[in-house]
Amino acid sequence: MTFVQLEYIVAIDTYRHFATAAGHCFVTQPTLSMQVHKLELELGIKIFDRSKQPVIPTEAGREIIEQARKILGERHLIGEIVQARKGVLSGELRIGIIPTLAPYLLPLFVQDFSAKYPQIKLVVNELTTELVTARLREGRIDVGILVTPLQENGIREQVLFYEELLVYVSRKNAAYKKTYMLAQDIDPNKLWLLEEGHCFRSQIVRLCELRKASKEGSHFDYEAGSLETLRRMVELNDGITILPELAAMDLSTRQRQLVRHFRKPAPMREVSLVVHRDFVKQRLVQALKEEIIRSIPEKVRLNKNLNVIPI
Repeated sequence: MTFVQLEYIVAIDTYRHFATAAGHCFVTQPTLSMQVHKLELELGIKIFDRSKQPVIPTEAGREIIEQARKILGERHLIGEIVQARKGVLSGELRIGIIPTLAPYLLPLFVQDFSAKYPQIKLVVNELTTELVTARLREGRIDVGILVTPLQENGIREQVLFYEELLVYVSRKNAAYKKTYMLAQDIDPNKLWLLEEGHCFRSQIVRLCELRKASKEGSHFDYEAGSLETLRRMVELNDGITILPELAAMDLSTRQRQLVRHFRKPAPMREVSLVVHRDFVKQRLVQALKEEIIRSIPEKVRLNKNLNVIPI
């Protein structure tokens, strides 16, 4: 049994395809298949059911692969110990971040982080919450940046900050005349929402109790793919939407006139770093956490978890 063989079976489990796994391991498919076959002969057990497409592990194979991930993780920890002794941080950090955070949070810390840690390569992908957690479990990313609490088994959460939810309202809307908002002030039939799959959509549905407020469900007639689209729809039409605080930081003076705060305690969303329970690269993740917290505006950093809206 070798580390290379363990890497191959983990890759096959991750991508569920021999050729794809071989490509990610930078070897030919026959080479990968031969090594996996050798490992199966040595163990006297089939790790994968090759009759299925996509390929899946056998029951015993799942246990072996889980242990292989742990062994490979422990090997990486040895590297971290050596780096710590040398006072060096280096390597690759694969990050998954949700779309309602990426455009507003990444520009705050990426450049400074890269300047401070030039030997760390950041690989960032925008993913839904569901994909972030799935890829963490598969080992395809090292850390996620998303909205919590998730209450997912095996996923560890480290809170970064709390972000106030703000109302963005058209001048044509009756709510524009209000100084402070209540959830019941929002007409669900004039509310622009993100499409299904965004955790931020789920929070707004809960905050505004939309299922109770609108029997016909007409507020679902148009669903946007980004917060920027929602913002433009409100500016050009009679409508209203909810924006997280970081998304409102770069508004012009004219656009700020469309922002309304909820009455205190204002609703908040909790933003966290999330990792798998068996995660490695602990020092890299800690460096990332510290740089993000350092980079966010002071007002956001000082927000409290008084009224966190569940996902």
